[in-house]
Amino acid sequence: MADDSARPIIIRRKVVKAAGHHGGAWKVAYADFVTAMMAFFLLMWLLNATTEDQRKGLADYFSPSIPVHRTSGGGDGPFGGDTAMSENALTQNGRGATDKRPSAERAAAGAQEDALPEATLKGLAEALDRAGGESEVADDLLQHVRLRRTDEGLVIELAELPGAPLFGSGTAQPTRRLAGLMALVAGVVSEVSNRIAVDSHLEQRALARPASPGWQLTSTRALAARIQLAEAGVAPQRFARVAGRADRAPSWPDPRDLRNRRLEVILLVEPPN
Repeated sequence: MADDSARPIIIRRKVVKAAGHHGGAWKVAYADFVTAMMAFFLLMWLLNATTEDQRKGLADYFSPSIPVHRTSGGGDGPFGGDTAMSENALTQNGRGATDKRPSAERAAAGAQEDALPEATLKGLAEALDRAGGESEVADDLLQHVRLRRTDEGLVIELAELPGAPLFGSGTAQPTRRLAGLMALVAGVVSEVSNRIAVDSHLEQRALARPASPGWQLTSTRALAARIQLAEAGVAPQRFARVAGRADRAPSWPDPRDLRNRRLEVILLVEPPN
């Protein structure tokens, strides 16, 4: 009989292997889902808590455009605002002011009688919109136009845009685009009898040019614009000033902004008798 103590003893142990690591991609997807739901409920709350004018103002904040253009503004009045000279749309540029925010000089001197009342300004803004019509060409032209009010009067600003020049490069030769704009402006200014000033401006160059800021070029362009207005029907005796301002009076915060290369047709406020 064999000795049982000589038999080998086999011990079987059950090994439990842990499942492999699946990564954290699900956490990213869950975070995206939570963020999307939060944004959705925030949107629903905003739609319920705001008025139509406020919603339009929010929409225009993320897609701004020139104030005079039909798709811009923050209200339901002409040009997307309460009026063409709305306090919310008006740019305060240092020399500009309104009845609600007068300049220091105007406040010190006291209020003077205004030959361009608000109703007239509103009517001029509506006339400019009507003169543009409904065509795509007119919409394209109106993108250059901005209205603002200063101590001098109502400023019709015509700014150059990328790929849409008003003059030949470095010259005073008007483009067809400028001729179309001048025809629109002439039709509007003919509705009042105020005298007119024409100013031409340039943007500041990236490199300083103190000896040559563009006096001659802007003066020549201002004269060319006056000729365009006269040919469009504006009486010559209405012009009170034609001036080149070079790059000394930027209208936009960045002095190198292309829109500072502009013409200004100003309906002057007549001094009180």
